[in-house]
Amino acid sequence: MEKNIYLKTSHLDVGYNGKTLIGDICLDIEKGEIVTLIGPNGAGKSTILKSITRQLKMIGGQVFIADKDLSGISHRDLSTKMAVVLTDRLHPELMTCHDLVATGRYPYTGRLGILSREDEDKVDQAMAAVHAESLGNRDFNAISDGQKQRVLLARAICQEPEIIILDEPTSFLDIRHKLELLSILRQMAKEKGITVIMSLHEIDLAQKISDKIICVKGDHIAHYGRPEQVFSEEMIRDLYDIQNGYFDSTFGSLELPAPAGDPRTVVISSEGTGIPVYRSLQKQGIPFAAGILYTNDIDYQVARLLAGEVVTEQPFDLISDQAVERMFALIDQADEVRNAGITIGTCNRKMESVLGYARKCGKLD
Repeated sequence: MEKNIYLKTSHLDVGYNGKTLIGDICLDIEKGEIVTLIGPNGAGKSTILKSITRQLKMIGGQVFIADKDLSGISHRDLSTKMAVVLTDRLHPELMTCHDLVATGRYPYTGRLGILSREDEDKVDQAMAAVHAESLGNRDFNAISDGQKQRVLLARAICQEPEIIILDEPTSFLDIRHKLELLSILRQMAKEKGITVIMSLHEIDLAQKISDKIICVKGDHIAHYGRPEQVFSEEMIRDLYDIQNGYFDSTFGSLELPAPAGDPRTVVISSEGTGIPVYRSLQKQGIPFAAGILYTNDIDYQVARLLAGEVVTEQPFDLISDQAVERMFALIDQADEVRNAGITIGTCNRKMESVLGYARKCGKLD
């Protein structure tokens, strides 16, 4: 296997009952990388993860972990290399959260499964890592789904794996705990060299935490690469078949469609002051125009998606007479002009005449 490649799939085919759902999966994943699968519901992300973890039989191809064919690794050896946190809900009887986390140490104990003092210390450290110390004596079945997810992650940490596989680990977590969990995974990957492979629905989080992204669509891997290669408006629109909105690759956010119709409001802004106004108008279904915006202004990134028209200028150029005339025309057609707050300097000095014209027309708010 190539240098630094820890997990490799070679023409892997996955599916159910001998029928291929996704075929010819070829991936090279380095040690310590965070790799995230994204794609529509039902695309097969969980099927890929379950095949890599041997919970599903591979239909074709091979998987290698640290130069060893997955099919030749014993269950005991695999359990010391790989930890798994899947979406299937566990319902252990009469087990406290501490007991469940402790099962992560079983691959290292004798046949009787008796934990040493060192094992107990590792259980405590794992629970502390996910801020679950207070859950230790509680019945696992009696805690919330979000708390269960943290306990299951603690079990995986306790296992001291070289690779951890997670299926939608943030699904039942609030924002604070989503960020905490992903921070823990990032720390595990970068400080301990643990390879993390997971699926996420939150593509904004996937864009921010991942070293590589796997886009799963239909019967194939649509894209595989670094986030900056994958997270373009066109690729995300195609992956999720988005027809009623936009993916903003700059902010990693989703935007609803722009209001239809001729602009009834003109928004003048700069440096982000216009964004809350744009979104307010969109919520009210009021079509609007924006300008004059430099194309490197943060307002432009949102205006281009939500405004019916954006009057623009190239960065650092003086505002042209043509752009000013277009603003005058939009002001003539509109019911109102909103000054969301604009900083005027040397290059955009002509915005003073735009504001003056709106004021003269009695439309400036």
